[in-house]
Amino acid sequence: MPPEPVECHSGTSYGERPVALWWEGERLPVSKVLARSQHPDRRRFRVRVEDGRVFDLAYHSSLDEWSIDQV
Repeated sequence: MPPEPVECHSGTSYGERPVALWWEGERLPVSKVLARSQHPDRRRFRVRVEDGRVFDLAYHSSLDEWSIDQV
């Protein structure tokens, strides 16, 4: 089974803070959350990974899945 596309810290709710993401078969630890926003159907994050690349992550709660886009 493939890994989840985004590993996250979950406290009172799922997906409170991303800690790593999988991109092109490589695990990329998140070094900083640059921005976050909450929408009725999704939670969005802009993150910087350890090698400096920036990604937009979105957790779509109605689908129970993550989307990842490199910025």
